[in-house]
Amino acid sequence: MDRLLANSGRLLLLGNEAIARGLIEAGVGVAATYPGTPSSEVGSILEEIAAPAGMYFEYSINEKVAVEVAGAAAASGVRSFAFMKHVGLNVASDAFMTLSYTGVRAGMVIMTADDPSCHSSQNEQDNRYYAKLGLYPMLEPSTPAEARDMLVEAYRISELLQVPVLFRTTTRVNHARGAVELHKAFTPTRRGRFEKDPQRFVPVPANARLLRVEQLKRMERALRMSEGSTLNFVTGSSRVGVVTSGVTYTYAKEWLQDVEILKLGFTNPVPEDKVRRFLEGKQRVVVLEELEPYLEDEVRRIAQQYNIYVEVLGKHTKHLPRAFEFSPDLIISLSSILKVREEKKPLPLPSIKLPSRPPVLCAGCPHRATYYAVKKAVGKDGAIYSSDIGCYTLGIQPPMQTVDYVLCMGASVGAAGGFSEATEQKVVAFIGDSTFFHAGIPPLINAAFNRHKFTLVILDNRTTAMTGHQPNPGTGREFGSVQSPPMPLEPLVRACGVEFVHTVDPYNIKDTIEVMKEAVQYDGLSVVISKHACPLLKTKEGKLVPTRYEIDQEKCVRCYTCVSRFSCPALSKEGGPVKIDATMCIGCGGCAQVCPKQAIEVVR
Repeated sequence: MDRLLANSGRLLLLGNEAIARGLIEAGVGVAATYPGTPSSEVGSILEEIAAPAGMYFEYSINEKVAVEVAGAAAASGVRSFAFMKHVGLNVASDAFMTLSYTGVRAGMVIMTADDPSCHSSQNEQDNRYYAKLGLYPMLEPSTPAEARDMLVEAYRISELLQVPVLFRTTTRVNHARGAVELHKAFTPTRRGRFEKDPQRFVPVPANARLLRVEQLKRMERALRMSEGSTLNFVTGSSRVGVVTSGVTYTYAKEWLQDVEILKLGFTNPVPEDKVRRFLEGKQRVVVLEELEPYLEDEVRRIAQQYNIYVEVLGKHTKHLPRAFEFSPDLIISLSSILKVREEKKPLPLPSIKLPSRPPVLCAGCPHRATYYAVKKAVGKDGAIYSSDIGCYTLGIQPPMQTVDYVLCMGASVGAAGGFSEATEQKVVAFIGDSTFFHAGIPPLINAAFNRHKFTLVILDNRTTAMTGHQPNPGTGREFGSVQSPPMPLEPLVRACGVEFVHTVDPYNIKDTIEVMKEAVQYDGLSVVISKHACPLLKTKEGKLVPTRYEIDQEKCVRCYTCVSRFSCPALSKEGGPVKIDATMCIGCGGCAQVCPKQAIEVVR
C-alpha cells in the first residue's frame, strides 16, 4: 500500500483505494469508521498508511461515534473524514442531522457507500435522501478516478460553505478498478485548536433557531455553487436527452448513441438552472439513476415549474425499475426509447444451467458448533432465534436454521426482549462480538433493567469477520501509533446487570451443550460467550496448524449425522460413503464429536 503515498505516477486502483488516495491528496488529518461493505477496504488501507501519511485513523465503536469524532476534529480546524456503508448512516443520523446546523471550520466529508441489489446488506436504501433531509451538499462519483477528484473537491466545497459534504458512492464505484493519475500528496494538519463559540456549537433551542436560518442560507449558496460546478456537465447534442448520476453515466456513455447527456456529480442541491436549460428544446428525456427516482422527481418539478413541455421517462413511467442496480442488459432493453450502439449486443447466456451456490459458514467456523450445541440444548420444543448482522446470519441455512428474525445491528438483543414479553416461547438471541460492542450493550442493559427472560449468545470469533477481519474493542488495537489491550467481554456483560454469564469454547461441543442447557433453563436473563477465533483469521496470521481427520469406513454406519446435522462444507456424501475434503478441512474436530459411532478419527 506504500504506492498510495507516492507524489506522482499512474496506478490501476480499486475505487476504495482511489478514495484512500484522495484523502492523502486532500490532507485529511482525522478519519473514523465502523467497517461495512462496500466501504470496508478504505479502512483496511488506512490501517496501513494513515500513520506514515500523518493521519489519525480509528475504527470507532459505531458509525454515530465515527461522525462525532470526525465532527469535533473539523470543528477544531482539522480536515476529517467519516465513512460507512449506507445502513451505517442510519446509526449516525442523530449526530448527522445536527452537524449540518453547527457546521465545521475545516473541511469534513461523510461517505455513505450504498449497496444497490443488496450484495452484502439487509436493504438497498437510497441515501441521497439523507442529503435533502439534513440539508447537506452532496457529490456522486462515477469512476475510481472521479472518486479521487471529487473527494478533493468535496473538501474545498466543505470549507467554502463551512458544512460537511455527503459523498455518496455505490458498490460498483467502490469495487470497480480504473486508472488514476496521482497528484501531490499533502501533509495534513494533525492538531488544531477549538475556539469556543457556544452560540454556534451548542444548539439549545434558542441557538438552533438561529442556526436553522443560517443552514437555509448555506444551501442557497450551495445551489449557486452547484450551478457553476464543473462536476455537472453536458456531452453530445441531440433532441433526446439523458440525465445521469453515479455509475449510470458510464453505462450511458458506453452503450448509447445519438443522445445528449447531462451528467450530474454535484447532486444536492440539483442545479436547477442547468437542468432547465438542458430540458428546453428536448423531445424526450430519460432519467437514468439506480434505486429511487431522486433526480427524476427534480427533473419533473423543474419542467413543471418552468412550463417546459417535454416527455420525461424513468421509474414513474415504468421504463426503469426502482429495485436493484442497473446493467448493460437493462440499457439494451431501452432500445425502444433510446438508441443503443449497433455494435453492442446482449451477452450470451450460458447454455449449461449452473447450480446455485448459496453462501454458507466456512469449514471449521466456530459458529456452526455453537448453533449445533444450542439446538441440542433447546431440544424438540424449539425456540425463537433472534439474530443479528454478521457472517453468523448464515445460520439461516439448513440444517442449522437458527435465524428467525433480523432487523439491524444490535436488534437481536432488543427484539429478544420483545419476544420474551409477548410470547411464552423460549428465546435465544445471537450477536457477534463486534456487533455487541457496536449496538448490543444498550439493549442488554435494557433487558436486565426490565427483567426480560431470554438467552443471549455472544459469538466471539476474536475479530470483525464479515467485513475483512478488522479489530474491535474485544481484540484490542495494534496498528498505527495507538496500542490498546483487548476488552474482556465477561466483566462487561456482568456490569450490564447480568448474573448468569459463562464463557465456552464451541470446539468443545459436549461442554458447550451442557452450558447452553443451563442457560436456556435459567429463570431470567442469561448470557453465554462462545469464544473461538475465526479460522480464516488464524490462517491469515499463519497461526493455524490443522489437525487431519479421516473417516474409518468400517466404523461408519452411513447414518449421515455429520452431514445432515453438522453439515460442514468439508464433508461430502459421494454415493454411500462420507468423505472429508482435506483441502477444506481445518481440523476443528466438530464432526468427530457429533459422530455417534466415533468413526471420524485423527490421522496419526
